[in-house]
Amino acid sequence: MISDWTQRERCVVLGEYLLEHAATVRGAAQVFGISKSTVHKDVTERLRHINNALYLQVQELLNKNKQERHLRGGEATRKKYTEERKTHAS
Repeated sequence: MISDWTQRERCVVLGEYLLEHAATVRGAAQVFGISKSTVHKDVTERLRHINNALYLQVQELLNKNKQERHLRGGEATRKKYTEERKTHAS
């Protein structure tokens, strides 16, 4: 699937996917079966030279995700311990 795309196509597809789904780099990497590093490099370095308007939109999303990162981490921790309590109560 993704291996058949050119690097330019992949950058644009990843950028559009991130925006359409308000996804994280990690989430996009899982969906496309590529590394987080590849997604990050594509949308923060390569996309700027391919489609600057899309790049600017993606940067806004990445900045928003970065600001909310601590909230997602806190939610994940809360969920983990809630599940552990359920397991021990059974």
